[in-house]
Amino acid sequence: MGRVLPLTASPGPHGPDRSIGSIGVGFRLGGEQTGGQVANVEHPFPPGALVPPHVHTREDEFSIVTSGAIGFRSGDDEVVLEVGGYIVKPRGELHTMWNAGTEEARMIEVITPAGFERFFAELADLVESGAPDPDDMQELTARYGLFIDTTWVPELMQRHGLRSPFG
Repeated sequence: MGRVLPLTASPGPHGPDRSIGSIGVGFRLGGEQTGGQVANVEHPFPPGALVPPHVHTREDEFSIVTSGAIGFRSGDDEVVLEVGGYIVKPRGELHTMWNAGTEEARMIEVITPAGFERFFAELADLVESGAPDPDDMQELTARYGLFIDTTWVPELMQRHGLRSPFG
């Protein structure tokens, strides 16, 4: 049997993380290395960071906390995971994440199928150019089948002492 995908190695150290707003992103493996099957990114969460609640329509996400503590809410369920904790965030379900500690936290995100890692790259480009225009953000999220729902934001900010994910 021949190899379907080429051997891909991504030895560390990796390139610098890029800002995507309230958190960062480090690119590890993309669809071009995995035949579109899966992508891996790494997210640093500074203290107080809250990711806007959102729904993916095209991909599932699997997260592994690699440092610190990260809170997750998906649907009506909420949990705080520390190093070594895993969570599944299925497509079609509203979810959010935040730094649940006082130090930087990090997680590896496994995305399947691949493709959504390009959203992060485009978002990083927008953020590096200054505060993203709301129309540009709406076009970007729509193109990737992502829907933002801010309903939980005020309550999570107050309960956990978090900063607004919108700057």
